[in-house]
Amino acid sequence: MPKSLFEKVWDAHTVRTLANGQTQLLIGTHLIHEVTSPQAFGMLRDLKLKVAMPHRTFATVDHIIPTDQLVEPYRDPLAQAMMDELRKSCREFGITFFDRATGKQGIVHIVGPEQGITQPGTTIACGDSHTSTHGAFGAIAFGIGTTQIRDVLATQTMALGKLKVRRINVTGRLRPGVYAKDVILHIIRVLGVNGGTGFAYEYGGEVFDRMTMEERMTVCNMSIEGGARAGYVNPDDTTCAYLKGRPYSPTGAAWDAAVARWKSFASDPGCRFDDVVNIAAADIAPTVTWGINPGQGISITESIPDPAKATEVDEKASIEEALAYMKLKPGAPIKGTKIDVAFIGSCTNGRLSDFQEVARYVKGRKVAAGVKAIAVPGSQIVALQCEKLGLDKILAEAGFEWRAAGCSMCLAMNPDKLIGDQLCASSSNRNFKGRQGSPTGRTLLMSPLMVAAAAVTGSVADAREVFAVSQSN
Repeated sequence: MPKSLFEKVWDAHTVRTLANGQTQLLIGTHLIHEVTSPQAFGMLRDLKLKVAMPHRTFATVDHIIPTDQLVEPYRDPLAQAMMDELRKSCREFGITFFDRATGKQGIVHIVGPEQGITQPGTTIACGDSHTSTHGAFGAIAFGIGTTQIRDVLATQTMALGKLKVRRINVTGRLRPGVYAKDVILHIIRVLGVNGGTGFAYEYGGEVFDRMTMEERMTVCNMSIEGGARAGYVNPDDTTCAYLKGRPYSPTGAAWDAAVARWKSFASDPGCRFDDVVNIAAADIAPTVTWGINPGQGISITESIPDPAKATEVDEKASIEEALAYMKLKPGAPIKGTKIDVAFIGSCTNGRLSDFQEVARYVKGRKVAAGVKAIAVPGSQIVALQCEKLGLDKILAEAGFEWRAAGCSMCLAMNPDKLIGDQLCASSSNRNFKGRQGSPTGRTLLMSPLMVAAAAVTGSVADAREVFAVSQSN
């Protein structure tokens, strides 16, 4: 009987079915960072337990790390304490830690793929909601909580209910100036922020077939913002080409065997899905959020919704709440909305290709007066790649601050925060109230090039017009 990738990976990692109907699932790879793991390690010590399979756990530091300070101790004593605690735990339990001194530190969802730790056909867990990123490689990847981190550390397994699978086909060809970020914002707009509850999303169609691995990671990263517990793309030649030669990738005869095994996990033709959604690429435009969740987005040519035109009471209340917080006028065009801050980075859009695309178009331009613009590479390796190509200089000459690797202003658990009710054009993944460090700060999500367009014009703008974008993606 034909099976989907989700079924194949799930079955291959099932230890047993528990009395409550959940599955005890073997976790092939466990990724940890400094925010959610210290308590889990504390639980292990209290229970006098060891880490069951330390070679399957990898650690890095990303959320709290300052991007403008390399020397320790950090200005924030809590950040320094979290860094020290992670170092201590990794030493004690024999876990590989990509600390700053290794040159491999960065956001956990960027480090895993670039090291070749993220591989097809496996299960991956991390104490971070955007673990779905790793599904781009044909893995089933989940964000988990602290007690589940403890369980994985202690047993290399966790209990989980089996998900339904929705296949999302994006067919045709994207128009010029439309990027992977626009694709996922459009999908979330269409299906809603709770539309994926109880589902894993399988992304397919010609658009995903043509996407690079970095583009696939952008889409899978935000699966959780649509309510899906996981999102993935079937492994193919693009997947294998990306992984070839990575530090943790197989070599020699083991490589050939791994490629065959990885590709065998791809969904079989004729397999059953619980739901199928078809989206035409031509219907996707550069997208900007206007509200307080990633589903509240519109194309750059549309106007901000008017609650008076809402057909349902709940929808009306939701729009009113969002507009009151965002201080935006109903019915006004989103284009032309003044911004205060421009942020390019995060596990969604902090990779080499993101900075290459921005540098290509901002070269010779200047950030508008009054706009604070920062560019934060997602890892030390991304930073080095960018610097070898001179991208950091292009961005700096344009007026962006080029920072060290970290999560930065995405979650703002570090010094990179909005002030007051500043409005930020952001390439990150969440626009919740207070998300970027100020309880009244406001966030507009968009693609990196749209952030660049907003930065150089001082307001939300159509990157296709600002930069005369002509190539298709």
